[in-house]
Amino acid sequence: MLKHAKIAVIMGSGSDMPTMSEATKVLAEYGVAYEVKILSAHRSPDDTARFAKNARKRGFSIIIAGAGGAAHLAGVAASHTTLPVIGVPMETKELKGIDSLLSTIQMPSGVPVATVAIGKIGATNAAILALEILGVTDNTIEKKLNSFKRALVENVRGKNRSKKA
Repeated sequence: MLKHAKIAVIMGSGSDMPTMSEATKVLAEYGVAYEVKILSAHRSPDDTARFAKNARKRGFSIIIAGAGGAAHLAGVAASHTTLPVIGVPMETKELKGIDSLLSTIQMPSGVPVATVAIGKIGATNAAILALEILGVTDNTIEKKLNSFKRALVENVRGKNRSKKA
């Protein structure tokens, strides 16, 4: 892993860790350093704002934020930084994550949050999107992503070859 943290992975609750660990697994596979923090837009808003305001100074390039229900974490972080913020809506018991999705994606003009799918797939895609952003200026990451994309293609082609028409 890189010595200096590049990506902040924040979540609104410790119960979000099983989902957000999907993002950290991908980042670790690519050798990109990350830091995990539990921050709440509602229960610890000052800590959340302070973290976002200081993220660039601390060497972060991107923030991945996972939250459920009202899911304001990504938006609050985005309102306090100019770093890219990727929101991961958590699946909820009540509304299956639709509440989280709408809270994360529906941001006011000037406060963008890139939002991915609900749950573990979203966490995985958030990490890949973060890597794609870093890959704009990092050839090593870009090459690994190109290999990953080729493997996706080969996986589909292999499934087609194994079926008889």
